[in-house]
Amino acid sequence: MPDSFLQYAAMFKALGDPTRLRIFDFLRMQCCPVALEENGDVRPVTGPTVGDVCCHVTGAERITSTISHHLKELRLAGLVTMQRKGKNMICSVNRPALTLLAGYLKDHAVDANGACCE
Repeated sequence: MPDSFLQYAAMFKALGDPTRLRIFDFLRMQCCPVALEENGDVRPVTGPTVGDVCCHVTGAERITSTISHHLKELRLAGLVTMQRKGKNMICSVNRPALTLLAGYLKDHAVDANGACCE
């Protein structure tokens, strides 16, 4: 079995859980806004923190071990990246993995009659 099939299988398995799919979708929709400091300086905000993800998915302000587990599974599947910035862990979608998945699904598209599409 080619390595690419194992990679796709890991990604689809990770996304097969509804909570992980919600987390992935939340992170996929994020962009990189800028923050305005009190002194007028502008700094880039590099992505949502684990706490932001938790608040969005669970509605709770406290990070749960369940959210940490789901983020770990998404990271191990190569779908998200996490980077420590000071006290925070910044989460983001691994854009090359998203492109890989989109290409896989596009390459394997079929129309309503079961015929391959281009």
